[in-house]
Amino acid sequence: MPGSSSLRAWWSRRPPAAGAAVMATGVLSVGLLLAGHETLSVIALVLAGLAWAALAADFVVRLARDRERWWAEAGTPGALTAVAATALLGTRIAASGPDALAKALLAPAAVLWPLLLVTVLRHWGRRMPGAVFLCCVATQALAVLGATLARSETTAWLAHTALALFWLGLILYGIALWRFDRRQVAEGAGDHWVAGGALAISALAGAKLVEAGESGMYLWNADDRGALRTLTAALLVLDLCCYVVLLLAEAWWPRPRYAVDRWATVFPMSMTAASTLTVAAALDVPWLKGPGEVLLWIAVAAWLAVAAGAVLAARESIRSGAG
Repeated sequence: MPGSSSLRAWWSRRPPAAGAAVMATGVLSVGLLLAGHETLSVIALVLAGLAWAALAADFVVRLARDRERWWAEAGTPGALTAVAATALLGTRIAASGPDALAKALLAPAAVLWPLLLVTVLRHWGRRMPGAVFLCCVATQALAVLGATLARSETTAWLAHTALALFWLGLILYGIALWRFDRRQVAEGAGDHWVAGGALAISALAGAKLVEAGESGMYLWNADDRGALRTLTAALLVLDLCCYVVLLLAEAWWPRPRYAVDRWATVFPMSMTAASTLTVAAALDVPWLKGPGEVLLWIAVAAWLAVAAGAVLAARESIRSGAG
């Protein structure tokens, strides 16, 4: 049928960076849960789960039937959204669902992470777009899920592994920052926001490690705990500063047209809100909850706008293909 063939053609043109939609929706679900909006959080979780299942099935099909294209796409930074989306979905499930399912998501994310990370790093160049920071995001997403499960399972080795990933993620951020093309702040299609999103998820990982250290396990001494708390707070401050700069850049250089990279704008917005709410609880800074909720509703508005743009763009693409 012409309609179904047009739909398949549209889906086949989907870039690897489309996984940012799952990341944005999954993190939005986390933020809504932290703010006490459980029904909205579940709706977002279901949407993220369905999108993840569709992308995961396509991931496997491409690996089996079109391995040359799979490897070509695996060398792009957007491929790391597969790891980050899987780990973040697992983090949301672990927050209110069975740990067994979250562990089941941790396994493929952990297996894919080194393979995709090494492949992406081998293809790095100079003056990279904002997607270059996904190397940090994917690593910190694993740290977040690992620390979350370590706390609920009181598993020390998992917490220590998460801590190692946390530090590696910060190192990767520094390398990515050196490779990042600063002109993307004015010219980027949306993924330049990942520069802030990587800071936000790093702050979230730090907060989760702080919570794991206060769960009754002996993970590190008092000096280490103090350093981790200070670093987590500093990362959140840097993220909020980056958020303001990127927001001002959007006002100065407006980019109203929809692009798939706009999901990489919603993700940092959602992640900043979730990180602010988590840090408020982990570091016992209750006044941060108010700003965190404001940031959350800004992220909800951005998600709705980008989702509407995605639906309109998909409909237009399918119609043009059918014509």
